[in-house]
Amino acid sequence: MQTRVSSPTREVIIGDDQPTVLIGERLNPTGKKKLAEALQNDDMEFIRKEALSQVQAGADILDVNCGVPGVDEVALLPRMVQAVTEVTDVPLCIDSSKPEALEAALDVYRGKPIVNSVNGGKSSLEKILPLVKKYGAAVIGLTMDEKGIPNNSDKRIAIAHRIVEWAETIGISRSDVIIDCLSMPLGVDSKAGLVTIETIRQVKAELGVNLTVGASNISMGLPDRHIINSAFLAVIIASGITCPIVDVAKVRPFILAVDLALGRDDHAMRYIRAYRQYQKQQKS
Repeated sequence: MQTRVSSPTREVIIGDDQPTVLIGERLNPTGKKKLAEALQNDDMEFIRKEALSQVQAGADILDVNCGVPGVDEVALLPRMVQAVTEVTDVPLCIDSSKPEALEAALDVYRGKPIVNSVNGGKSSLEKILPLVKKYGAAVIGLTMDEKGIPNNSDKRIAIAHRIVEWAETIGISRSDVIIDCLSMPLGVDSKAGLVTIETIRQVKAELGVNLTVGASNISMGLPDRHIINSAFLAVIIASGITCPIVDVAKVRPFILAVDLALGRDDHAMRYIRAYRQYQKQQKS
């Protein structure tokens, strides 16, 4: 199962037989005060710099979200998309809960993006999936619905089936549906990681689709978050995650090591190239 997304000049292939694809999370203002302020002030230069820094750190795809209070997302999201594409050539993951903002951004995007996101609620499926079909995009499906996020894997798996079946019914290929198995803070529920891992394994086995998760959520509120995030990433990548949403600069070396251990890096060349690049940066 391969999901192909693109910018005007670059294609990224997501699949079990491919290296782990990294979706950069830093252009989502949740918990990021400086980014939120930049969006409220229409500071596109800040957006460009943040986008470029993620790509330089190794991001394959960038998540783009402008959801902050007081902002007109319908006007701002396409401007944000255009600003990012002016300085990078990676595909984008266009992220909004508002169909009107998604359509405005999709209308200016050139290439095949990911729409982030749809969920298993009827309203979301009816409003978002037709946009995905219309613009030929891929889509992230969240394993939640109008009742919220289930606290067990069986219900999340059932929602994943619902999203894939609904997408296929309107002509969206299963290969263009990426399921987000959702991670919740371990500080709130010590079993949250196990629920996510079981969901990943079963969705992969039953549907075969590509999978993502916002990895940083798992460590929210805990000290030394990067240690928890890295450990969690090793387990979920081995379980079937193919394109996690991450802070790339903090975790890419670790993910390269995981790919190496899983046989996805012939003769360790990707890991060695990254190490040499890191060494040069340290000396400069």
